[in-house]
Amino acid sequence: MHGAEREKRWTELFQQLDLNKDGRIDVHELRSGLAAWGVARTDVDEVRHIVRVSDTNQDGQLDFEEFTRYLRTHEKELKLMFRSLDRNNDGQIDVGEIQQSLHSLGVEVSTEQAYRILRSMDRDGTMTIDWNEWRDHFLFNPFRNMEDIAHYWKHSLMLDIGEQLTVPDEFSERERRAGLVWRQLVAGAMAGAVSRTGTAPLDRLKVFLQVHGSGGASLWSGLRGMVQEGGVQSLWRGNGINVLKIAPESAIKFMAYEQIKWLIRGCKDGGSLRVQERFIAGSLAGATAQTIIYPMEVLKTRLTLRKTGQYSGMVDCARQILRKEGVRAFYRGYVPNTLGIIPYAGIDLAVYETLKNAWLQRYCVGSADPGVLVLLGCGTVSSTCGQLASYPLALIRTRMQAQASTEGAPKLTMVGQFKHIVSHEGVPGLYRGIAPNFLKVIPAVSISYVVYEHMKKALGVGS
Repeated sequence: MHGAEREKRWTELFQQLDLNKDGRIDVHELRSGLAAWGVARTDVDEVRHIVRVSDTNQDGQLDFEEFTRYLRTHEKELKLMFRSLDRNNDGQIDVGEIQQSLHSLGVEVSTEQAYRILRSMDRDGTMTIDWNEWRDHFLFNPFRNMEDIAHYWKHSLMLDIGEQLTVPDEFSERERRAGLVWRQLVAGAMAGAVSRTGTAPLDRLKVFLQVHGSGGASLWSGLRGMVQEGGVQSLWRGNGINVLKIAPESAIKFMAYEQIKWLIRGCKDGGSLRVQERFIAGSLAGATAQTIIYPMEVLKTRLTLRKTGQYSGMVDCARQILRKEGVRAFYRGYVPNTLGIIPYAGIDLAVYETLKNAWLQRYCVGSADPGVLVLLGCGTVSSTCGQLASYPLALIRTRMQAQASTEGAPKLTMVGQFKHIVSHEGVPGLYRGIAPNFLKVIPAVSISYVVYEHMKKALGVGS
């Protein structure tokens, strides 16, 4: 398009948006103009973002020059995107090209979904998108590229439900360059710390029930018994080390995931992993992190179960275990723990992908962003299903970690524990403590989400 023609189009756009004809466009005018044109997302924050990045003289409004500068740079980005999608260079984007580009970003869409995405932009009914349609659709849309559809469906949102088994997030090359990775890890660790501290009493009750069985006791009487034994603060026993291990575990898992991903992909840069590959990489990364920090897991179980005055602190606890039971005690329960990662990661990812695709099939017409509630819902349901599947292994692990604390009792192996529990308590015995475990999922997810969002703002990470 020639310069003069483009200037004319921009002038018309500006006049349409400048409702009070004062030669400037403010957030309110831009938002109502876009809503009238039916632009998919006219979220206040997004509109403010457009004004903020383009407003060079910082007066909170856009004059014609600032407005055209925004359009010029944004159209340039859109042109590059259009070219990268138009693989056969015929000046049109068709369904196959949309599918292909999303596939290379790790988002699988059915032909029907690709048609829907295409239909939302196709104004002349040709079932292909030319440059003008593409430009008009995305001109005021915050989506910079197809990665954003993939970006909205980042797996875990760094949520922490107390069991650090989720598969790490994928980061695009652009996010890495912007230094987003460490900020998101820090925000995630802080969110985990606050949510674990908030739900620690339920976590302690879960460990108690796993090890000692409930003997018909209710949740309430369990909590009451703990308070009687050591006062209200005893409800937070073991929380210190539980919070301490978040940072090393997330960092090790993330680095391991990146390395394994690199091995799986070979040197092909920039591509996201398919779901099966993410499962393998996620499970191996989880196993690596668990192997390195596992002694902290054992300490956490012992400190959680300790009686008043039994240990003076973490170091004392570690010293006593080392002196009385030797180094091997720090890896008790390691096998069921590592085995538990496989059903957890597999089911978590499979359920998440199924829910994600079901949502995309049904609702992805105007926008790829499912909104916070949908993402939180999908993440919570998939993590809960994963926990359900791996819970018996987690219970056996906790019992093995706690074994030495009951003096003189024979030390049972993993299979021994399993047989012992089933013969004494039946199959329900394998799910002891699952009630407080599920009770803490909703508060843990809610707390960690709120803290995560606040931390992201504080660290300057855009959503």
